[in-house]
Amino acid sequence: MSQMLALVIVIAILFIGDLVSTRTKAWIPSVFVSAVLFLIGYWTFFPKDIVSTAGVPPVVATMMIYLLITNMGTLLSIQQLKEQWKTILISLAGILGIIAALFGIGTFLFGIETIIVAIPPLVGGIVSALIMSEGAANAGLTTLSVFAIVIYVMQGFAGYPLTSIALKKEGKMLLEKFRKGEIASTGQASTSSEESEEELKMFRKMPKQYNTEYFKFFRLAFVGFLAYLVSTLLAPFVTVSPYVLCLLFGIIAKSIGFLERHVLQKANGFGLCVMVLMLFVFDGLKTATPSMIVDILYPLIGTIVLGVIGMYIFSFIIGKVLKVSKNMAFAISLTALYGFPADYIITNEVINSLTQDEKERKVLTDHMLAPMLVGGFISVTIVSVILAGIFVGFL
Repeated sequence: MSQMLALVIVIAILFIGDLVSTRTKAWIPSVFVSAVLFLIGYWTFFPKDIVSTAGVPPVVATMMIYLLITNMGTLLSIQQLKEQWKTILISLAGILGIIAALFGIGTFLFGIETIIVAIPPLVGGIVSALIMSEGAANAGLTTLSVFAIVIYVMQGFAGYPLTSIALKKEGKMLLEKFRKGEIASTGQASTSSEESEEELKMFRKMPKQYNTEYFKFFRLAFVGFLAYLVSTLLAPFVTVSPYVLCLLFGIIAKSIGFLERHVLQKANGFGLCVMVLMLFVFDGLKTATPSMIVDILYPLIGTIVLGVIGMYIFSFIIGKVLKVSKNMAFAISLTALYGFPADYIITNEVINSLTQDEKERKVLTDHMLAPMLVGGFISVTIVSVILAGIFVGFL
């Protein structure tokens, strides 16, 4: 298959996902549709390396991850992080719910080894899945080695639509309150030039014409490099994901005026970065063959269903205690099933489906986006890797 044909096919799948999401007003998220189409493609005529052939090898995807996560940090402020302590507790409660449900019930249905392998990938991303897969293989548990990867691949199929439903209910409630005057707008947005002058404190004396797209990319990449450098320096003492540091450094860089808010969008690179990263995520579906799915279908469905139930119960309880709506609490917990960039994409899809009014969109964004992003990072990027490091020792 030629590169351009592969590129046309994979982009067409992403477009179909967007089309279905738009037609259904985000009740069926684009990431869910695209994942299904990729899975069907891999089971029929797709070459296993179609994403790499299209021009998205892992090294390119890694570059985009650094840029996107650092850019994501510019969406959050240090003050917002302080304000998101409830989100952190809700995310941790959701993870605790998964652990409680699987150890309390799942152990009797699927066996202790299956549950040990299932939990870290279920509450995290590819890193924890790979850790558990390798650990299971080293322990001679071949089927469970495959199971760790497949559960990571398949868990989003439950998370995507459930998150969309929860966020749509939350969004409608917020809009109703805003239209009644019960929620105040956070104020008029400033123009991009005024905003840029205010944000870029470190470059306020620099002529505007020098703040080119390349300069924006340079500053973004430099902050990502600092995150990588610090993670390598800390490696002998403590393992810290460079992606976690990218988020933190992005927040700091925005706060001190080195990066502006939405810097990747202003450099006209956000859409391309998201496209590349989503193709890389769907590339993971190539390992899920029909025979593998059939062999592990029972524990796969069982662990995901039990995990989601445990997540809902615990998030509902902590939501009541913290006075957070059950829909928002459940949506935050569900980010454990997919993380970034799906949490960002689904949230924006829901917002776009509910209103086109800029003031209303800003209200929804201010109330929903930050909790979803923080929740995803707490569960997928941080806690899941810690759990994998602990659980792999029990195999």
